[in-house]
Amino acid sequence: MFKRKSNRVQYFKYQGCFVYFVTICTAEKRAYFIDNQLINALLTRLREDAAKFSFQIFTYCFMPDHLHLLLVGNENSKLIDFIKMFKQKTGYYFKQKNGVALWQKSYYDHVIRKQESINDIALYIFDNPVRKKLAEDFRKYPFLGSDIIDMEYAYQLYTERGRIDIRTLLECN
Repeated sequence: MFKRKSNRVQYFKYQGCFVYFVTICTAEKRAYFIDNQLINALLTRLREDAAKFSFQIFTYCFMPDHLHLLLVGNENSKLIDFIKMFKQKTGYYFKQKNGVALWQKSYYDHVIRKQESINDIALYIFDNPVRKKLAEDFRKYPFLGSDIIDMEYAYQLYTERGRIDIRTLLECN
């Protein structure tokens, strides 16, 4: 019998004071994230579950067939439980309404290490709709935002390639 390879790092608990870059793809890479009503419902659930699992949403971007997240955790944060809950609840909601699966199995994550630039990852996320020609300016893309930083400041960061030390936001430096 075929056993699926885990995308998670073996022996790492995915809990505590870390910053994570997460990408969650839709089932069969279908372009579901073009509906404002759906994205608003998902964003509401994302924020509720993030708060429940002690995460701050530094950046989110709903592309048509995937979701990018840059998440800031604290000592109580549990990434695997958070993503599992979010995908389970939103997947159920979507399937009840549409009769098909919303999410691809699993997700991609990257634990940001101290030597890595969080700015570069945030800029990658901000630039995603621009690269894909969904918007000329990420501020005009309706499905992108941050619950931590002002988008005008993010735009300054984006245009000037300035720096922000996200680690100052961590409660457990």
